[in-house]
Amino acid sequence: MSDDGQPAPGHGYRKGPVLLRGQQIPTTTSDQRLLSGAGDTSWLSGDPWRVMRIQSEFVEGFGALADVGPAVSVFGSARTKPDHGDYALAEQVGGGLARAGYAVITGGGPGIMEAANKGAKEAGGLSVGLGIELPFEQGMNDYVDLGVNFRYFFARKTMFVKYSQGFVVLPGGFGTFDELFEALTLVQTHKVMEFPIVLVGRDYWQGLLDWVTGAVVERGLIGPTDHELLRVVDTAQEAIEIVVARDAELRSAEQAAVDATARDQQAAQDASS
Repeated sequence: MSDDGQPAPGHGYRKGPVLLRGQQIPTTTSDQRLLSGAGDTSWLSGDPWRVMRIQSEFVEGFGALADVGPAVSVFGSARTKPDHGDYALAEQVGGGLARAGYAVITGGGPGIMEAANKGAKEAGGLSVGLGIELPFEQGMNDYVDLGVNFRYFFARKTMFVKYSQGFVVLPGGFGTFDELFEALTLVQTHKVMEFPIVLVGRDYWQGLLDWVTGAVVERGLIGPTDHELLRVVDTAQEAIEIVVARDAELRSAEQAAVDATARDQQAAQDASS
């Protein structure tokens, strides 16, 4: 951790394909410039080109991750140090997922992300990092085998969801909460299939669960069973078992649907012949 409370510097500041260090690091990010009102009219000429840049991020991300295969995203704090118990837990999660046949996708940074990538790499699995342009150096951790850097959070988030069979979430701060609740919203609204979302560390997450199952449900702000979209466990093995079981269940249901469609089509052909 640096003196100003930011995550410790990594191996440089990534701005798309460009690596910047020292005084070359900009004071604002692409996301900040995109979302800024600022009062000027430069966007009239700049934004059409910005759209092309955003498009290129999706194209590059889709191209890089297309052959990853079954994967699970692991989220958690960039501030967790290697001597903390959560770091060791994340290593176990990454290693266990890799041994179960999944690639492990993280944000590519330090802390929990580094630990999960380390666990996956040392277990012989594919370790993936999806980095993001931030207003401080973070860099891609040394355990990432396949890394993609993004300027825009929304492009990066799409990659996490598109290429994951589930989310495992360890203790983290606002960034972790953001990913967690975005995943929950997508599942709740059926924008994605109901992949598993597992919180690891009951002592950390129980307060959140109490609030969701208490005040949020009591006011009718979510459905009475929506909180069941979250599973809370204490060990890496429990998290891995939930992901594997739910993935197998979804695959079985998908295959059953394919088989039923094939039978219906064959029946229709037989009837018309």
